[in-house]
Amino acid sequence: MKATLAGGCFWGVEELFRQMPGVINTEVGYTGGNTENPRYEQVKTGSTGHAESIEIEFDPAKVSFEEILKFFFKLHDPTTENRQGNDIGSQYRSAIFYHDEEQKKAAEKVKALVHASGAWKKPVVTEIVPATKFYPAEGYHQDYLQKEPRGYTCHWVRAIDF
Repeated sequence: MKATLAGGCFWGVEELFRQMPGVINTEVGYTGGNTENPRYEQVKTGSTGHAESIEIEFDPAKVSFEEILKFFFKLHDPTTENRQGNDIGSQYRSAIFYHDEEQKKAAEKVKALVHASGAWKKPVVTEIVPATKFYPAEGYHQDYLQKEPRGYTCHWVRAIDF
């Protein structure tokens, strides 16, 4: 199965998901915008409408889509609109790009659960929107923190429960 998520700079999101049991593959890229074949130099300006995103291939026998989403809500701040850490702009927004009605319902359920838990002190602003074409990012972005272990990230898994 596939999950497509945006939670700020895709380097840190990818690195954390690659360690999750049941995740088979990860790829970073751009989705949710209005420019065909966007490149990083365009996306980083915020002018394309795309979000830095990650496409996750996972084994549903080992990890559910809801578990993927709960982990997602722990590794980034879903209460900051168009921002993660020092990264500011719509390209760093929090979004769940659902691939079918089942994923949409699961996303709405988990978002409501996270909000009701009070784990985050402000309202959750994560978008839940239909998946659009995913454009893989340039090669140097793929597996970036594997290649550059001291590279930039503003992501970590918080010790919170929903």
